Amino acid sequence: MVRTAVVSFPKPNVRTPGRAAATLTGQVGMSHHFVIQIDHGRYDFGQWTKASGLGVSWTPHRYRAGNTTAEVIQPAVPAYTTISLSRAACADSAVVQKWLVTVVRSRQLLSGAVSLIDFTGLPVISWKLKEFFPIGWRIGEFDSGGSRPVLETLELAHGGFLDDEVRKPW
Repeated sequence: MVRTAVVSFPKPNVRTPGRAAATLTGQVGMSHHFVIQIDHGRYDFGQWTKASGLGVSWTPHRYRAGNTTAEVIQPAVPAYTTISLSRAACADSAVVQKWLVTVVRSRQLLSGAVSLIDFTGLPVISWKLKEFFPIGWRIGEFDSGGSRPVLETLELAHGGFLDDEVRKPW
């Protein structure tokens, strides 16, 4: 008589990555997506496959006090670059269009975040954006004979993502 062992596997939890996925989380070279959160999740634009321009730079300020020869170098006011997000046009593109109309009509500065999402759907890191607004939107060329998807691009200007406000000690 041959005995067979019955092996039962636990049902995978969709919200929790499996053991193999957990070992790969955070690995370089894994596929990432980007999510935009606007006004505490009031708008859901879906996932974006490309993000560029998230950066900050400081121009060095040089000065000398009085007749000294010692030069002091300090960073000037930070300058933040424009963020550009791209993806294949999809059903979420209609949400972006509605949001653009709302922003044009209300002319209010928004708050939100751009989050890097790993292949398991979990956030890796988020950048909170201060006072941002759209400065451009475009859709790529329509070509029914081509095999590439039509790309949608959204450009955002913002007042920064660092918590760098100068606070007075009093």
